[in-house]
Amino acid sequence: MKSSGRVLYLSLSVLMILLVSCNPTPKRTEASLIKPEISVRNPIVKKEPKIYRPEINYSQIELKSRKQIDSLLNSFSEEDKETILALNRVQANRIRPNNALIIPECTSANFIDYSPFPSHMEEIKCMPKAVLISRRVQAFALYEQGELVKWGPVSTGKNSTKTPAGLNYGNYKAKRKISTVDPSWVLPYYFNFMNFEGIGVHQYALPGYPASHGCVRLQMKDAKYIYDWASNWKLEQGDIEENGTPFMVFGEYDYNNDKPWLQLKNDMKANDLNQDEINTIKTYVNRYQNDPKNFGDKEAEAIGQLASK
Repeated sequence: MKSSGRVLYLSLSVLMILLVSCNPTPKRTEASLIKPEISVRNPIVKKEPKIYRPEINYSQIELKSRKQIDSLLNSFSEEDKETILALNRVQANRIRPNNALIIPECTSANFIDYSPFPSHMEEIKCMPKAVLISRRVQAFALYEQGELVKWGPVSTGKNSTKTPAGLNYGNYKAKRKISTVDPSWVLPYYFNFMNFEGIGVHQYALPGYPASHGCVRLQMKDAKYIYDWASNWKLEQGDIEENGTPFMVFGEYDYNNDKPWLQLKNDMKANDLNQDEINTIKTYVNRYQNDPKNFGDKEAEAIGQLASK
């Protein structure tokens, strides 16, 4: 009897545990009603979903004649042909026989997918707008508060007249400017960012390599876009009251080796910004933040007061 009583007691105990654990409407405990406290030191940060670039494979070709070049270009739609020319930083009439071209195996409908610049740059999030110009991969990018809105090909200065690296600002612009180097050169949608040196961005022929006298050559559509998108300086009695949009020039083009975009055939990320270039951009950002002319009157006054303390 003692043994059967012990078994009955154990059976009832197990039954009670099962009834409690299977209660379809369990009573909420006080702990479940208490909202978790968010620590200031360790706040809960909502992470944005990461955007991944689509996989793009490239091939390299060399055409032996002008006829073969025209035949290749005519085999693509106008949109795809425009993409191929931009990836090679060249205009159709400037492609020469035996010059290597990089061709994406499957063209993307979104040109931004080919960008060597990241879709988001936390380093320049503090800037309402910024123009980045990479001499190394001959490309520009436009950012709004750290988000990439546009990129495209450029032709910067040739080896003897390199486009100077540095942080500068949009100064003045003109829809049609005559070159000071040669009066026969007309520069559409000119936007100066180095006043005394006479250097800016503008439309001009893209030959597929750095070829300018110091300015940054653009496609016509890109020159128009930057002309309307970027802001120029604000002057007060001839003095700069407020800087225009920052223009950042960085990176080193290798004039003695193959064009950097040809490396895409081996690695789709070969033209992406490297750590040294990102560090240079961070240096430019520090200069930007320490210049009161990059902020409105109230912000500039506050910065001046902090600097005097």
